[in-house]
Amino acid sequence: MRIILCAMVMAFATLPLSAQTAPEMAIRDIITQQLEALQRDDFETAFDFASPLIQQLFQTPERFGDMVSGGYPMVHRPDNYRFDALRDVAGGLWQSLIMYDSNGRGFLVEYQMIETEAGWRINGVQVSPLPDAQV
Repeated sequence: MRIILCAMVMAFATLPLSAQTAPEMAIRDIITQQLEALQRDDFETAFDFASPLIQQLFQTPERFGDMVSGGYPMVHRPDNYRFDALRDVAGGLWQSLIMYDSNGRGFLVEYQMIETEAGWRINGVQVSPLPDAQV
């Protein structure tokens, strides 16, 4: 009986990972890699994860880094974050994250993702404060 119960617990414990689709895992990986690069101020690597449109708009990793660090401090230096839903909005994929800055303020950060020849890339970010969210 204990073996069956243990097997059932292990099967249910793996459901969230196996339930993720290949695109969802790839998208989460791209966002995670960009966040890790931003933490190191490696704007060149972070810029590589941006879509061609974003790269054309900012033209250089330095200008991209200035925009992120100046306009999106919660993305540049999140205290912590967790992935939320991946949603299809009018045929486009949006990955939501819940992020907290170093002051404990919470934000809903939504990444617009596009698939390119080089794989998934970040095509834009929308940030909304979470009401009264503190860690």
